[in-house]
Amino acid sequence: MSQGFTLWFTGLSGAGKTTLTNALVPQLRARGVRVEVLDGDEVRTNLSKGLGFSKEDRDTNIRRIGYVSRLLARNGVGVIAAAISPYREIRDEVRGAVEADGATFVEVFVKASLDTLVARDVKGLYKKALAGEIKQFTGVSDPYEEPLNPELVVESDSETVEESAAKILARLEELNLIAAARQAEKAGAAL
Repeated sequence: MSQGFTLWFTGLSGAGKTTLTNALVPQLRARGVRVEVLDGDEVRTNLSKGLGFSKEDRDTNIRRIGYVSRLLARNGVGVIAAAISPYREIRDEVRGAVEADGATFVEVFVKASLDTLVARDVKGLYKKALAGEIKQFTGVSDPYEEPLNPELVVESDSETVEESAAKILARLEELNLIAAARQAEKAGAAL
């Protein structure tokens, strides 16, 4: 399939955005999808180095991810953007830009309770943020605006990675962005 799309994962730190991305990439590639990943942490290191965590800097970071995503998607690439992207307005702006170029934007809210995130947090960032040692920490001392109408919600504290990935693949199939698993197998066998 040659239609590009942006699969935009939003959710708090530790919710499972990167884990889901790592589970989905090989499955999408097995179905013949050209896929690229824009991971929030990697983008901050390579494309947005020097930006802080003010609202303006966070918006700039998300705009940059959105810009690259838009370019790739309009050229037939399936893009997975995995970034906290805490502000609804900037996510909607990115959606508009991707869709204006004729690609599909699929927002996936990767949701988990704060208790789960604290328990998963091997670096102890949530504990430090809750103790006031880290300022501007999204979901604790800085806001996270949940999506109002995402195409999909996955609840990483009650679903396995496999269950969440299956839900996402099914939604991409429903939207005709990827071939159904059987169609992909037949196409591979025909080659």
